[in-house]
Amino acid sequence: MKKLLHLTLAAMLLTTGVLGFTPQASANTATTSSLTSTQIQTLRTKVVKTGHQFLGVPYKFGAEYETSRRFDCSSFVQYVYKKNGIKLPRGARDQYRAGTPIARKNLKPGDLVFFSTKATTKYSRTSVKRIGHVGIYAGNNRVLHTFGEGGVKYSTMASGWWDKHYVGAARVIK
Repeated sequence: MKKLLHLTLAAMLLTTGVLGFTPQASANTATTSSLTSTQIQTLRTKVVKTGHQFLGVPYKFGAEYETSRRFDCSSFVQYVYKKNGIKLPRGARDQYRAGTPIARKNLKPGDLVFFSTKATTKYSRTSVKRIGHVGIYAGNNRVLHTFGEGGVKYSTMASGWWDKHYVGAARVIK
């Protein structure tokens, strides 16, 4: 059964053109699998709205919001999802593994989007090690995330740095 699951996921990755590595199945699938399509859409919207409430909260690498009132990219995503009843692991790479890979053209608000950083571009495009940053897709080619000056913010993925460093996406709400 496990081998069949891996083969199915590998086939999905090949047909969607998403990263060339196989993620682990999400423990959160049961959390959202019983929802209707309307409830799923409502949850997606709620995730983005929850993240929006933290605009301007300062960035600090390795920060946990509960203790520092600051976020880094993966603690921001983890906290926002937790506020909406979905448990995610702490690191960006583990958050990728927790979801189902999706093609960029299929992004929906609430999906997780992943990027390389200067430190991770040395890794192969097919390696999970290439992931160095995570954010929440907010629709209209925008990512809600945190890094550097200004803390939590929206950035465009349509062009520039975020477009060039886009690695992949994963869906947790399904």
